[in-house]
Amino acid sequence: MHLVQWRGPMARCAFVAFFACFSFLATNVVLGQESNNVVAPSPAPASTAINAGDTAWILVATSLVLFMNIPALALFYAGLVRKKNVLSVMMHCFVLTAAVSLLWTGFGYSMAFDTTGMTAGQLNLNSIVGGFNKAFLRGVDANAVTGTIPEPLFAVFQMTFAVITPALMVGAFAERIKFTAMLFFSLLWVVLVYIPICHMTWAGPGGLFFDWGVIDLAGGIVVHITAGFSALVACILVGPRKGFPDRMDPPHNLTLTIMGTAMLWVGWFGFNGGSVLAANGQAAMTILVTHLSACAATLVWMSIEWIKLGKPSVLGASTGSIAGLAAITPASGVVGPLGAIAIGALSGGLCFVFATMIKRKFRYDDTLDVFGVHGVGGFLGTILAGVFASAAFGGNKGDLNILQQTGIQTVAAVGTAVYSMAVSLVLLVLIKKSIGLRVDGVSEDQGLDLSEHEERGYNFL
Repeated sequence: MHLVQWRGPMARCAFVAFFACFSFLATNVVLGQESNNVVAPSPAPASTAINAGDTAWILVATSLVLFMNIPALALFYAGLVRKKNVLSVMMHCFVLTAAVSLLWTGFGYSMAFDTTGMTAGQLNLNSIVGGFNKAFLRGVDANAVTGTIPEPLFAVFQMTFAVITPALMVGAFAERIKFTAMLFFSLLWVVLVYIPICHMTWAGPGGLFFDWGVIDLAGGIVVHITAGFSALVACILVGPRKGFPDRMDPPHNLTLTIMGTAMLWVGWFGFNGGSVLAANGQAAMTILVTHLSACAATLVWMSIEWIKLGKPSVLGASTGSIAGLAAITPASGVVGPLGAIAIGALSGGLCFVFATMIKRKFRYDDTLDVFGVHGVGGFLGTILAGVFASAAFGGNKGDLNILQQTGIQTVAAVGTAVYSMAVSLVLLVLIKKSIGLRVDGVSEDQGLDLSEHEERGYNFL
């Protein structure tokens, strides 16, 4: 029983009030704070000179990462749902792009990358989350520099990561969640889950995970584990779709899905390669291993289906490639080609098991396999980074203590998963008891395109 039922204009007003309150807070804080240069999560030493080549590459990489969300992820998800919900999932990706970008500008970037009070090896509140010195991008102007690129470019590059991470979760509760509930949950989740994990991992010396020596170039922990494990909690709390698992229609348009997959694959070069924050040999190797992992996972997933079902499927090949891309993300800056192929092959097999057998056994309706692909793939890749980073396996860390590094990776991955699930559970319960999480049965039967947006994806059908 919901404690309060907010509907229609009331829900929309509440959303506006939510955004306004956070903006007001950030505005008040920024008036009395000094600005502070950010420490870039880059292996290159800090510099005060802008490098034209590095800047040009990160400009391209930023565009590629945004392209991964709109249109790539939107198309990938849209093809997998039923045609009565195609606009709904595309709308989620599209609106999250706008809403999270403004949140990031207001105070998200500051909370993630403000380094005030951070000292290497010293644990305090600033090791967990940043302050508000850079709220509304104060001091982040054309003359500000991060590493060898302009700080405004670094800020927008990181913005695209903050945008796509909650959008990944959309696939877990597609076809039955309220649009308002999705917005509230996603924005609160960015503040309470994504930003602290991002700060601990990428803000530089003094960050908790950074000081531990955690390897996570582009977001195995920050993006895939947070989104994947939160998605598992979300799909359980929202509940299964009507008819799950015995009476479910197949994906309505796999043409859209394969197009979205191809775009994601290309965009991932910016996602991983851009995270080096330089146009150099390491960025080139990062792109190479990203591609090889995706190739290996595609063929492994396809082969398993081919053996089990007698025919290779487009859906299987597409999903396998995403698993390989998710798994290589944390390790892409430290492994070599052979390590990448191993990570891709292992992720293709393990993610297949979770997205099919485990999901069926435990009967949780992770609609588009966000947990099975991103959560499991990101977790596996984070652990294996501690192994394949070693020069003994073709990685670039010659003096790596594999056992110690794997232990560090495991503790960080498990801690992130538990924290993400706990916070998501609290947020979802609060939303369920206030505005409600899912649409009613009639609206679900009608489809979210009509019931939530009064539009159809295909008016000619």
